Amino acid sequence: MSNRNETRPDKALGELVAIMAKLRSAQGCPWDREQNHQSLKPCVIEETYEVVEAIDSGRPDKLCEELGDLLLQVVFHAQLGEEAGHFNIKDVIHGITEKLIRRHPHVFSDAEVTSVSGVIENWDRIKKSEAPLERKSVLDGVPKDMPALMKAEKLQSKAAKVGFDWGNLDGPLSKVREEFDEFEELIRSGSTPLPHSPEWDKLEEEFGDILFALVNVGRVMKINPELALLRTNDKFVKRFQYIEKQASGAGKNLTEMTLDEMDTLWEEAKTKE
Repeated sequence: MSNRNETRPDKALGELVAIMAKLRSAQGCPWDREQNHQSLKPCVIEETYEVVEAIDSGRPDKLCEELGDLLLQVVFHAQLGEEAGHFNIKDVIHGITEKLIRRHPHVFSDAEVTSVSGVIENWDRIKKSEAPLERKSVLDGVPKDMPALMKAEKLQSKAAKVGFDWGNLDGPLSKVREEFDEFEELIRSGSTPLPHSPEWDKLEEEFGDILFALVNVGRVMKINPELALLRTNDKFVKRFQYIEKQASGAGKNLTEMTLDEMDTLWEEAKTKE
């Protein structure tokens, strides 16, 4: 029996496509037959984040597995497209192949590019020329369901490309202070409003302004806000779980501990990092 690792990529993909078609057939899986593009949206998002987590884990075997799960989502949607008569997996592959060739004229044609910035400028120019009638705004093309931090950075980057940007870091930092001052002033101006009241909506809006301004600082500093927050989330989990472990070892329940006790353990966790 031949080693699957020696199978040609096109044959391996063909096998996966055939399995997906079987799962969607009358003799296939009831769950798979019930799915559609909308119902699979959460799966695509979840699998994408699991790929990111696998990358951070540093485990090639885990990354390989998660990339397979993500590829399954591509094949699944292509199967749905074929059943509806809209497109199939070959159209998906041909589409991205042609796009890569078209947007890399410095590799596949006679264009000359000597820097990464030149590659990006070329990419953006070609991308814009591909669908001039579809996008009426510089900000078009940003997925509405993109995570908010990522979307904020993308919107700011698009605006910056046409000159709507600060000349240096002083502007973004000043904007953060300004937005925070407005938020704090609103908090101190009265009692805590009820959720979803007009006053509460204003607080939420001002809080969003702070986050947007912070994202802009990150963008200028070449810091990805989504990855930065994910890193902080992971750090919080490790430190809090240290508190739980130490409390359990001392025979204590977290709800019975004082904030000072938990804070002491938090600081211990920081020193062990």
